[in-house]
Amino acid sequence: MFHWNDLKVFLAVASEGSTLAAARLLNVNQSTVQRRIVELEASLGLRLVERCATGHRLTPAGQSVLEMARRVASAVREFESVCAETAHEYVLRLTCPEPVAERLTQSGFLDRFHARHPDLRVEFVLADHYVDLAKGQADVAFRSGDTDGILVGRKVAESVWAIYASAAYLERHGAPATVAEIAGHAVVAFDAGMSGHRLSQWLTDIAPDAHVTARCGSVLGLVSAVKSGLGISALPIALGDAEPGLVRILPPVPELNRAWRLLCHPDARKLRRVDAFFDFVGKQIEELRPVLTG
Repeated sequence: MFHWNDLKVFLAVASEGSTLAAARLLNVNQSTVQRRIVELEASLGLRLVERCATGHRLTPAGQSVLEMARRVASAVREFESVCAETAHEYVLRLTCPEPVAERLTQSGFLDRFHARHPDLRVEFVLADHYVDLAKGQADVAFRSGDTDGILVGRKVAESVWAIYASAAYLERHGAPATVAEIAGHAVVAFDAGMSGHRLSQWLTDIAPDAHVTARCGSVLGLVSAVKSGLGISALPIALGDAEPGLVRILPPVPELNRAWRLLCHPDARKLRRVDAFFDFVGKQIEELRPVLTG
């Protein structure tokens, strides 16, 4: 019985006209191509390829089976595609901030979802930036703040931000008494890649000339820099209040507060796995809120 990989090599030689060109197409050694052709011919009992002045060509037997080989290749590709799509049906790709992923896991929320839908499995897609739901990089997102208007979803909680500093920083520099006094302190901010974030815009408005001592590409980076005593910054209270080394020095900032939402692309909303997750979140919303808000 021949191997499918040998048939792919045969089709590559037929397409490219030589074992060398076929090897380049398949990204293998020329000797591998030659060996697999020999093995295919032996398994079929047919001479399929012969050397010619310009490289290699199909024998009459090779020509007679070529079209059938192409149909087999097409059927195999379709089979692989259907298998991949079927497997994907049972995996829900969820993107959210890293701390939320940890809390979702530890809270038992995912365990309850898997118990309700044992045929589905949640897979996290974690990144410092927003992954593109429209491009299919994830199925659903727990997201706060500004987002793509094309997405659909529902509000599930509030994301509240306040101003924090480390105890060590406060010992050295004291705390601002008002938002306006932040301009006189060392500040931890987002880097240029996060210039569109509401925190970056807010800091530009209230302290355009503040001394920035550290720039970070993620919210977790802000937390780490503030904990180290480099400066003060606004943080989600879900993170700031959970850090024993941080002190909330000013009350929540209304301009930074946003809603936590469960979001997806409109096309994805029709998928069974996405619909199941939306339905479950709706029934678990009271348990979910403290998970998102810390």
